[in-house]
Amino acid sequence: MKGPNLVGIVPSVSGILRSRPWALALACVLASCVNFHPLRKASGAKAAAKDDASAVVEPAWKVIGQSVQGRPLRMATYGSGPRRVLWVGGIHGNERESVVATAALPAALLAADRERKVTLTVLEDANPDGTAAKQRGNANGVDLNRNFPTKNFQAHRFFGMKPLSQPESQALHDLILSLKPHLVIVAHSWSGDHFINFDGPARHLAQRFSELSGYPVRDSGDMAATPGSLGNWAGIENGIPVLTLEHLRGREPNAAWADTQKAILAVVLDA
Repeated sequence: MKGPNLVGIVPSVSGILRSRPWALALACVLASCVNFHPLRKASGAKAAAKDDASAVVEPAWKVIGQSVQGRPLRMATYGSGPRRVLWVGGIHGNERESVVATAALPAALLAADRERKVTLTVLEDANPDGTAAKQRGNANGVDLNRNFPTKNFQAHRFFGMKPLSQPESQALHDLILSLKPHLVIVAHSWSGDHFINFDGPARHLAQRFSELSGYPVRDSGDMAATPGSLGNWAGIENGIPVLTLEHLRGREPNAAWADTQKAILAVVLDA
């Protein structure tokens, strides 16, 4: 959940801090409550990221589509390197354990000083209607991760009667075709377990992720079939490395990020 918009009160906060030293402690408390840093300037985002592991870089969002209910599908791009990586902050609305990772990953990339190696695209949430309703599917009740144009697509009211019948899956599909990423990472969660799953030529990345996080590797071939999934379409049928990050369902988002921060950054950088 985002905190309130406090941009308009920055001048008054700065004045209080200068005239009343005791207010600094109060400001720190307020900052921790709303994830707002009154002393941090946007122009110093890179320096702040290097000095503060919890820093969040203010995104320059671009709307690439709309959900069924008209919510924006927002993406932001960081870095300018030749390696192209797409991070999808969520596709199932009741799996939001990676919300902190989605917000913090850009700052981690800047802190590593590798933004000239990687162009990182962050899709904030592929299913904002589902997130608002705290449900797996979108506003039409369709599981977006079963709505991609795969050879094994199955028409169903919960999967869509045809591939890409939902605006959210269509937007993500088109984004991947446009970006031609070298890696797609999709954030999920799993009831009772955590692991890293992969599709396509991503085994070495999954193993590296596992080494750094302790999350075991699961090959999609060893799991139940997922017709119409993003992993099937992008990974298996189109040869794009896809990692599906399955946090333990209900894991506190800050803890989920702490568990996997080094591993996520390593696979983003292919390091």
